[in-house]
Amino acid sequence: MAIDLRGILSSQICLTTLKNNLQNHLQALSQPRDPFFSTAHYQFARYYIHQNLAQWESLRTQPFEFRGQTHFNWLLHLPPRSSHKLEDAVTLPILVGAHYDTVPGSPGADDNASGVAVLLELARLWSEQPGRSPLILAAFDLEEYGLVGSRFCVEQFVQAQQRLRLMLSLEMLGYYDDMPGSQRYPPGLRYFFPACGNFIGLIGNWRSLPDLIRLSEQISRTGTAAWWLPAGERGLLLPDTRRSDHAPFWDAGYRAILVTDTANLRNPHYHQPSDRLATLNLDRLAQVCWGLFQGIQSL
Repeated sequence: MAIDLRGILSSQICLTTLKNNLQNHLQALSQPRDPFFSTAHYQFARYYIHQNLAQWESLRTQPFEFRGQTHFNWLLHLPPRSSHKLEDAVTLPILVGAHYDTVPGSPGADDNASGVAVLLELARLWSEQPGRSPLILAAFDLEEYGLVGSRFCVEQFVQAQQRLRLMLSLEMLGYYDDMPGSQRYPPGLRYFFPACGNFIGLIGNWRSLPDLIRLSEQISRTGTAAWWLPAGERGLLLPDTRRSDHAPFWDAGYRAILVTDTANLRNPHYHQPSDRLATLNLDRLAQVCWGLFQGIQSL
């Protein structure tokens, strides 16, 4: 069997570049980003995200009001690859979102600077190698205050009758632990999934089941295992599966998948001052980012 050395080398170069870029994003963003108690760092994070996404002219601002202040989601619309095929011309967009706020007092390196960093790199990768679907990259505000930003986004989509091929919520992607017993689960699930917290989880509604399988297979090829879980139509039987920005999309009937390292079911620094860059595994974060990119390209 012939070995594709050129392909292996290319992947290694991509992963090295990804790791360096992700580290730079995380260094910039890993400060408390609560809009009411850490205003300066919160404003800087908004500026940093906007500056990174504004290099494309298709960035749109989605303002909304909360507690007497104006907050923002940012939605970057990136086109698919050029094609004259009819089936490509009518493909629905895929939306990938990540929230950029934190709870008070936490630098939020994993929660959720890791998701934002991957979001920014997906924008760069897609602009260089677009897939067959249009891509919308969304930076959501106020997830920690009850999914406020993503709920507003869904309301706007429903009013506009915006259809989506799929929604992906990037929620804590960077913490891994190879020790047995490092992974915990809601009741009943521990018999079906690994005891070591060294994988990325994908949790979807029934409609997203084929995409769950395809994306998990693609990510696993990069070297970080991906395990998937169907959570019914809206995840109501497993409330832990609803704790991020995909939940409003589930409720509105969209196909949606949560991509996560499982938060407090693994990461002891969850919502703590110790949620810092030094606790993250950047090699695995880069693998997950690369696998997501290749997986989304194939949808």
